[in-house]
Amino acid sequence: MAIGTQDDSDAMLSEINMIPFIDVMLVLLIIFIITVPVIKHTVAIDLPQASNQKVVDKPENVRLSVDASGAYFWNETRVEDADLEQQLAAAAARQPQPELHIRGDKAARYERVALALAAAQRAGLRKIGFITEPAVP
Repeated sequence: MAIGTQDDSDAMLSEINMIPFIDVMLVLLIIFIITVPVIKHTVAIDLPQASNQKVVDKPENVRLSVDASGAYFWNETRVEDADLEQQLAAAAARQPQPELHIRGDKAARYERVALALAAAQRAGLRKIGFITEPAVP
């Protein structure tokens, strides 16, 4: 054997070795063969059809409005300050308890809105929200 001589055995191989690809494909095939029956393992049951409607006993929302002069309105009906706490207590005693939506005019004094909020909390109303207008761009 002579050093430095070239023959055909030293030429580079330019073909792709397919054996590792075939091994990977066979492993994936075995994994899929094992996992597919586990995924599809269900019992076929013909369930009966029924139409039922969920009955929700939702109370009417109470709207308490405060206008620019500071007057209170209970669902668009004017209420005096002395009667407001009685109305709030009566609403708190109802089952299920209604939501109180407070709508305050932006020109109204904050004190009047805060007094209404405090009266509602003292009466025991748990669901109190504020109604606002969306900002116009």
